[in-house]
Amino acid sequence: MPVYAFEALSPEGEARRGVMEADSAHAARSQLRAQGLVPLQVAPAMAADAASSPGRASVVRRRVFSAVALGIWTRQLAGLVAAGLPLERALSSLAEEAPTGPQRLLVAGLRAEVNAGAPFARALAQYPREFSDTYVAVVGAGEQSGQLGTVLERLADDLEQQQTLRARLIGAALYPAIVTGVALCIVLFLVTYVVPQVAQVFVGSKQALPWLTVLLLALSDGVRQQGGLLLLLALAASLGLRLALARPLLRERFDAYWLRLPLLGRLALGYNTARFAGTLAMLSGAGVPILKALQAATDTLSNRALRRDAEAALVSVREGAPLASALAQHPRFPPLLALFARLGEQTGQLPVMLQRAATQLGNDVQRRALQLAQLMEPLLIVVMGLVVMLIVLAVLLPIIGMNQLVR
Repeated sequence: MPVYAFEALSPEGEARRGVMEADSAHAARSQLRAQGLVPLQVAPAMAADAASSPGRASVVRRRVFSAVALGIWTRQLAGLVAAGLPLERALSSLAEEAPTGPQRLLVAGLRAEVNAGAPFARALAQYPREFSDTYVAVVGAGEQSGQLGTVLERLADDLEQQQTLRARLIGAALYPAIVTGVALCIVLFLVTYVVPQVAQVFVGSKQALPWLTVLLLALSDGVRQQGGLLLLLALAASLGLRLALARPLLRERFDAYWLRLPLLGRLALGYNTARFAGTLAMLSGAGVPILKALQAATDTLSNRALRRDAEAALVSVREGAPLASALAQHPRFPPLLALFARLGEQTGQLPVMLQRAATQLGNDVQRRALQLAQLMEPLLIVVMGLVVMLIVLAVLLPIIGMNQLVR
């Protein structure tokens, strides 16, 4: 049974707060009145916690559904609804089978709202941390068209595609990141521990050291003596950059410059436009009006420069311009996206063509990410080998010179 948090007044005028079980918010209010209390606020326990302490809810409380778990839950719900099970019973089944307590509480709250007569989309909108505006818009369109099961299936497909793309990008970047981290640790160990130990051999000698050895010893002393200061400077620089990027104008300029980078810029552009096209295809296919769908797709863009272009395209579409022409006016968008949008408008199959564009853009991003990872692997190994070779040479050259003097 769902759990509700309440705030009420006693006959003496005292404020009382607590939690109680009830089938719906209306039933909870009835129980409070039966106890002689005047209900002031009744809400699902999780929604009440988020509303009473929004800062804590957004910073401390973790999301109930991870990206993977949300896709699985949406797929399960779609299967039950498509099988003809009423939404309220489907939510009850999912609440009973929820693997964790927070998930059970959240789904129970959704069921209580639906059982009380609220649309499913409105119930989802009460949990903005768990369900994005795009998610809510798609579900609302499915309810209005009477095809909630089909729309939930599309939504689950889109969530799984996004997760697959994100996982492959992370997987492609994982190996270079691990190699880089291990290489830095090895170099720091050599410079801060091994080199000072070897340097003691040359303390008593009056031999002139090679310039490579002198440079390495100076670097070792600097890292050991000023390492803390260097770390603080790095942290301060990182914090300063983060604060600077919090300003909208600087963030937009930074994102625009990032898109112009040879390799990383192409990846960022492809990833953002793939999500943009996929979201637009899903929403338009679900029957969401094109302006609302375009606004929701624009909100998925993490790059501020691209988002500004998308907002300008939205203004053009609102004024009557075709979607393809509005996108073609902004060169940051790939020509492929405008081409497929034009074909979709001409054939009356805009959602299908946009989905094909999203698939092709996503595949291109994966291909480029794998190529970059394959290029970085030998490059990092070569760089690591050169650094270690220089350190070894800096240590061996004085020893070789001492051996020649002894002879």
